[in-house]
Amino acid sequence: MNLLKKAAISLAATSMIAAPVAASAAPAARAASAVDGQSELEGSTSWIIAVLALAAVVGGIIIASDNDDDAPTSP
Repeated sequence: MNLLKKAAISLAATSMIAAPVAASAAPAARAASAVDGQSELEGSTSWIIAVLALAAVVGGIIIASDNDDDAPTSP
């Protein structure tokens, strides 16, 4: 290999190593922009958790109140 090819390969290897380091050191200054018509679905999801808990309690009561009538009717 000639000297120019070796220099190009070493420069490429160095840039592959240095690029992530330089990208992580760069400041991440992003400007927030105002958005019209935002989604109104944001906010608390505690009501979903409450509905699931209520369904679990009702299901537990239904299962617990089963009268266990699994016995055969013949002697």
